[in-house]
Amino acid sequence: MNTPLWITATPPAPCAELEIGHLAGPYVAADVLARFLRADGERVLFTTGTADHTASVEAKALRVHRNPAAVADGYRASITADWRHAAVEFDHIVHPRRDRGYARWIQGLFRRLHADGAVVMRSRPMPYCASCERWLHGALVTGGCPHCRATSEGGMCRACARPNDGGVLTDPFCGLCGAAPQTRRSRRPYLVLEQFREPLADYWAASELPPRLAVLCETLVEDGLPDVAVGHPGSWGIPVPVDGFDGHRIDGCFEAAAMHLFGQGFDSRPLPERTAHFGGFGHTFCHAVLLPALLLAQGVKLPQDFYVNETYAAAQAPDEAWALDLLIEYGSDTLRRHVLEGRPAARRTDFRMDDLARTRQTLTGTWNGWLNRLFEAVQEENAGLVPEAAPGGAGWDTQLRRLHRAVDDLRDAYAPEAFDPRRAVLLLDEIVLSTADFGYANAHQRRRPGADGRHHPSLTAQLSVAAALSAWAGPVMPEGSKRLASALRIEPGGPVTADALAVPASGTRLARLSGPVFGF
Repeated sequence: MNTPLWITATPPAPCAELEIGHLAGPYVAADVLARFLRADGERVLFTTGTADHTASVEAKALRVHRNPAAVADGYRASITADWRHAAVEFDHIVHPRRDRGYARWIQGLFRRLHADGAVVMRSRPMPYCASCERWLHGALVTGGCPHCRATSEGGMCRACARPNDGGVLTDPFCGLCGAAPQTRRSRRPYLVLEQFREPLADYWAASELPPRLAVLCETLVEDGLPDVAVGHPGSWGIPVPVDGFDGHRIDGCFEAAAMHLFGQGFDSRPLPERTAHFGGFGHTFCHAVLLPALLLAQGVKLPQDFYVNETYAAAQAPDEAWALDLLIEYGSDTLRRHVLEGRPAARRTDFRMDDLARTRQTLTGTWNGWLNRLFEAVQEENAGLVPEAAPGGAGWDTQLRRLHRAVDDLRDAYAPEAFDPRRAVLLLDEIVLSTADFGYANAHQRRRPGADGRHHPSLTAQLSVAAALSAWAGPVMPEGSKRLASALRIEPGGPVTADALAVPASGTRLARLSGPVFGF
């Protein structure tokens, strides 16, 4: 049996609830790809985790005077609930502190890298806050990025996605008390990326990287691949399993990259032939640099595709952009469709509440409006039973040709090679709009003299489109697609193909639509 396509999404740090931008980035988009491939009969392994041991979790815990484990558990529960409400279905969500053998596996990988010389010990400057009596790393220190000058946390700049040692940040300050830290030398473990220079450069050159990611990778090669700190002095996280480093913990970025291998079952199942990684640009160093380096260190070269998104930020009232609040108010169909239509694939986009309201109106007025008219017409003209008539009506031949072209374009937009969920949304809208127009035009057939039954072919034509829509819209709006399939008395979750244009069996009694099909 062939190995499944492996799809990953960036593990979020459980230090806050998910915002709308998180859904707009990796999670809903990755779920769309997974659903499309599964419906097509492909085997898929869709994984993520939560980055419990990042410094942001520790910083949150220190600010609210709680145990970091309690903070991580609480926000993990909120995040996984958000995914469920958004109909994002993972095969496995790694739980770093609950999954059996996880810490032992991470430490074993670390030991092997150290034994092979990929991880070495270096003495480098590191910020230390005398007021807090604490070494500062990650979210515990903020300053200017030495590469792009943007405000950055220690370890990794989310603006340019390049690593930094906390000791080289400009004008640093403690993330807890705001004081300017001292600079002291600390002996820490580093992953020496330069030893993977040639295989990484060849790997990136052979991959079709998104342009901004290609710039990052080529710049790293041009400048010389850095040593990356993969451990730090501290008390939160997995202990560094090397003699002489008691009181040190494995770095969260290293763990986030290694977490993907654990979630895939690297040591217990065959590696996939290909992997698709979804994540924001600020997190691409872990996906595109650290993860391939960890694989190369073990003699594995795994083809990988990268689906990188930019920032999707709340332009107004950011306190209204919590994912769960919006999911409860608007439902998963509306929110998924909205974030996919505005997904920031190549440039930053802004979330606005009035745009989300317009998305709801599109589903209510256009999508559900057409379906309500169709089901009511079948009820009025044929007692709610699917008519015994071949699809037809004025303009049906033209409409059918367009639908066949549209499904080809839709498959292209859903497929990994040209994945573009924003285009999929636009195509689905055009399919519904054109079919609604077809329905309006043919509704006049009912008023023609001697028109008994002459409207039925256009009804079955529209029913065939509705059946197809239950499959074609499934990756984008799975809940509404299931409701539509149930109302039509057909099996849900079919593949996105022209064969989905099939009229339910004649005589089938359609369900009465008691509420909205898509969204609410």
